Amino acid sequence: MPARAQTVIRFLFMRERRNDPKRLRDILQAIDTIFQYVENCDMQTFLADKKTYHAVIYNIMIMGEAANMLTFEFREAHPEVQWKQITNMRNFLIHGYHNVEEDLVWEAVSVDLRPIREQIAKYIEELDNVEPK
Repeated sequence: MPARAQTVIRFLFMRERRNDPKRLRDILQAIDTIFQYVENCDMQTFLADKKTYHAVIYNIMIMGEAANMLTFEFREAHPEVQWKQITNMRNFLIHGYHNVEEDLVWEAVSVDLRPIREQIAKYIEELDNVEPK
């Protein structure tokens, strides 16, 4: 089998339904890590601390990659979370890193993440009640 075909098969295999709970836990852990990093921060403090800023960016990228690796079926069945925006943010941070507006990163962290976290936690709880452990 050609190497390209093997890569495609591996990629599709990674998007198995059985991996969805792990991907959701990865998203939840990334959000919780971000909240730990920005605890007691306002926007000025956050933007002035480049280590924290870049650590937060890294965890947003993890969220986007994990969201991208969820099965299409899961994402379609759970439209309450804007999966495309999460994956687009990851792609922008990686490929458009030179155009990132820092205040928009702060807005994502301070406004958008809490409702996403609540929804992800709900999905995990639902899957834990359905999926064999």
